[in-house]
Amino acid sequence: MNVSLLDGWFPWTVQAAALALFVTTAARRDRNWQRKWGPIALGTALAVTAVVALGVLTLGGITDPIPFGVWLWSGVAIAALSVLGFGWRGAKWWRRALVAPTVLLALFCAANSVNIATGYYPTIDDAIGELSGQPLPDQITLAELGSIHGKTRTGRIVQVDIPDTASGFAHRQELVYLPPAWFRSQSRPKLPVLEMIGGEFAAPDNWIRSGNAVRTADEFAAKHNGFAPILVFVDATGGFRVDTECVDGPHGNSESHLLKDVPPYIQKTFNAATDPHKWGVAGWSMGGTCAVDLVVEHPNRFTHFGDFSGDKGPYIGDKDHTIQELYGGDAAAWAAHDPLTVLAHHPKYQGVSGYFGQGDEEHGQIEAAKALEAAAKRDGIRTTSTVGSGKHTWQTGAATFTQALPWLAAQLGVPGTHPQP
Repeated sequence: MNVSLLDGWFPWTVQAAALALFVTTAARRDRNWQRKWGPIALGTALAVTAVVALGVLTLGGITDPIPFGVWLWSGVAIAALSVLGFGWRGAKWWRRALVAPTVLLALFCAANSVNIATGYYPTIDDAIGELSGQPLPDQITLAELGSIHGKTRTGRIVQVDIPDTASGFAHRQELVYLPPAWFRSQSRPKLPVLEMIGGEFAAPDNWIRSGNAVRTADEFAAKHNGFAPILVFVDATGGFRVDTECVDGPHGNSESHLLKDVPPYIQKTFNAATDPHKWGVAGWSMGGTCAVDLVVEHPNRFTHFGDFSGDKGPYIGDKDHTIQELYGGDAAAWAAHDPLTVLAHHPKYQGVSGYFGQGDEEHGQIEAAKALEAAAKRDGIRTTSTVGSGKHTWQTGAATFTQALPWLAAQLGVPGTHPQP
């Protein structure tokens, strides 16, 4: 099932099939239907699609652009139902039967339009694996850690259930990547740690399935005698459609979970480093915003960040809506979590560093990174920045992480690396 959902033959084939089925259900009817009921059916479908689009855009709380393909293929599905309704009486049974697969294929195309725009599910296998909760390759349980041979050349993904004692944040199961060097002896090395945060519509395994983070870490470890940071794939939202922006608020105490629940558990369970200079946060999209925010607010807990395609700060729409939605109307809480505001009032940072990376078609994110980097440098934070090629997709985030990992690993003090300017 390793068939691409983003490009190649499969998406085009499904789109062609959906269009062909729709034409078959609507065409070759009698002239009276074509002249009278056909235009009414299509006009009704167009009107319903417009109303649905308007409702989603105004009431759905979605701030990111919605791909045109969503409306196009949703319109095809609605048109197929409209043709069925207005042409039921004179239609043959097989035309009626074709409506169901037409609608299903059209809705799949609409959903995959979003997937193509974001890159969440690169292949059919990735989509089935995540949506069905299948284990990841090299995924093990805590009880199986002792069974891994010390000479392994690849790391392992461990499923963990981190207690929410300090935060009370209702999160999903999280995952931890342990590099090969961790398994070499019973006295586990105190390795540096990166908390990995995904986008707004997130699941903890997105960085693995969509962002290729484990493959990237294994390749890095292969060049550094098995050493790499421990990667903790955290749940910053608690649900796929929940947008916390990694702050404590009406949607749950996400910030407290990342700050107070995760580090003590990782340190105790995996003998990870306790020095804040060996802890960092990296993320894509919303996760990139979170990474900057967590480090500039809590340099006593996290000292390094990787901001991949993040925004200027936590937001959901305009400032007023953000204050209401994220902070329950508390403007002071907004100011305390706005990175530019925090940087403007914080004393000079010591030993803090950050990486900014975007694709060349992410104009808003490039502008945000420039503003944040300038403010960070003024406040003593060491930074570096890159602009690669790509849109605001997981594939761009994956490429940026591959480029950033050597730099971040050096800042974190991974054995065998040397800090870079």
